[in-house]
Amino acid sequence: MVATNKNTGQSRSRSQRNTSLVQFMIVLVIVLVSNIIGGFVFTRFDLTSEKRFTLSPATKDILRNLDDYVTFRVYLEGEFPAGFKNLRRETKEMLNEFRAYSKYINYEFINPSESTNKSERDEMFKILVDRGLTPTDLQVRTNEGTQQKVIFPGALVMYRDKELSVDLLENQINTPPEMALNNSVQNLEFKLADVIKKLSQFKKPSVAFIEGHGELNENELFDITKTLEKNYRVERISINGQVGVLTKRSDPDAQGNIKVLTNFDAIVIAKPSKLFDEKDKFIIDQYIMYGGKVLWLIDPVIASMDSLQLNESTVGISRDLNLDDQLFTYGVRLNKALVLDLNAAAIPLRTGQSGGQAQIEFFKWHYFPLLTEASQHPVSRNINSIKSEFVSPVDTIAVRGIRKTALLQTSGYSRITPTPALITLAMLREKTDSRLYTKTGQKVAWLLEGSFESLYKDRINPQIAESKEVAFKQNGLPAAMIVVADGDIIRNQFHIPQGYPLPLGFDQYTRQTFGNKDFILNAINYLTDGSGLISIRSRELKIRLLDGKKVADNRVFWQIINTAIPVITVILFGIILAWFRKKRYSK
Repeated sequence: MVATNKNTGQSRSRSQRNTSLVQFMIVLVIVLVSNIIGGFVFTRFDLTSEKRFTLSPATKDILRNLDDYVTFRVYLEGEFPAGFKNLRRETKEMLNEFRAYSKYINYEFINPSESTNKSERDEMFKILVDRGLTPTDLQVRTNEGTQQKVIFPGALVMYRDKELSVDLLENQINTPPEMALNNSVQNLEFKLADVIKKLSQFKKPSVAFIEGHGELNENELFDITKTLEKNYRVERISINGQVGVLTKRSDPDAQGNIKVLTNFDAIVIAKPSKLFDEKDKFIIDQYIMYGGKVLWLIDPVIASMDSLQLNESTVGISRDLNLDDQLFTYGVRLNKALVLDLNAAAIPLRTGQSGGQAQIEFFKWHYFPLLTEASQHPVSRNINSIKSEFVSPVDTIAVRGIRKTALLQTSGYSRITPTPALITLAMLREKTDSRLYTKTGQKVAWLLEGSFESLYKDRINPQIAESKEVAFKQNGLPAAMIVVADGDIIRNQFHIPQGYPLPLGFDQYTRQTFGNKDFILNAINYLTDGSGLISIRSRELKIRLLDGKKVADNRVFWQIINTAIPVITVILFGIILAWFRKKRYSK
């Protein structure tokens, strides 16, 4: 009986060894086969709820089309608060994600403050500023207290013999630091992919500023022009009745077919002040019919701070540009009125004199509303407040086949004054009656997309229609336009007293930088590139912050939970495992 039990035990032990060996071999084969398949089939799994590690198709196309190395020098190394450490980590993870789709991505993280020599650090800071990076002052806690530190939350990107800078931090007015950092993380893919696209593209898109109708001059558009010239071919064009200035006929193909092509990817009409004649309107209309894109920046009301330099008051009156019928046909109406807003930019006023020096104070000027995003569209999403000057409300008209998206709006504390409107500085000395500001979110900028119908449908001038220069089109190809009821959002200020142009969006009086440049760049980018890469800006990554008040109120409780519970769990698991083993092997 004993021998039988012994043989049975040996047999069972041998069977268990064989079973274990078979299981091991199966696992080994699965691992080997998985690795072999993985070598030929590339795939990645993103288990996050908002798919934060899934690159957009547009980004993947850019990366796969690279044929030379792109090097990122990221200046986010050093001792930072938690928020900037997170930005550094997310940047590194995003670049690693880029590497998964292209072998041509290189990066390094650099600490610009690494040197202990102050003169060397200052020289490094100067070089980075000269190359386009924007410094940020940061309060860092040390053992000795708080320390002021200069950081450069950005990167220099090199491709062949070209270099561009990219700021990774979104500086937004009236936005909490945590939210600004989260917005920066949300826009990482767009910013990094966009700079690669700009460096690697062979043909620059073309943009034309229209002139000849009292539009803003070259100096007033100096900064935006220089910025656009980095990535676009920029021209200034006077239409002057020339039919072929915006469109042209192609050469005949093999079948003898002739197409009408647009000369520019987009045109900008920036704050015209003179009438458009019908010939120029027709040329613009046909440019749109053949798929052209337009950024309209129109002032429906004549009002200017220049009129208040000598007099305390002026009158805002309607401006006739002969464009109302054209814009109405496309789907918008610019109202002959002004929007006042309690959320407005400040202007400086001299209030007295002391010791031979003028006393200057700042007052909110309700005629300069700060505009914010009116939708989650990538053109206006997550950008700084935009400074406007004497802006007007815009209504939309029902037009079949045209999709309308609101881009910018005033705050929930607005009011509308029709023209003629008395504009007086005396209102700054009076107490504001908030009961008058009951209009909420006045829309002042719209995106229109679709196939537009010509203004001249069924009423075209026969002489123009029969011209060999024109292949008149009544129903347009798919096109897009952005209409903004303020021409000043694209105009840069000039330094006082030296007179040189300042960066667009920078207000030299309050020393604040508004989001005007970002909005204009996004608008032109969207018009010339469509919803490809810029659509990434609509992605939302949820910020998951602890409730500071609850953490402070229940500090001891959460300390016990985080220290005692893990220890107790391990002890209980050990006791249960010991009991289970004893019960199993005692039989």
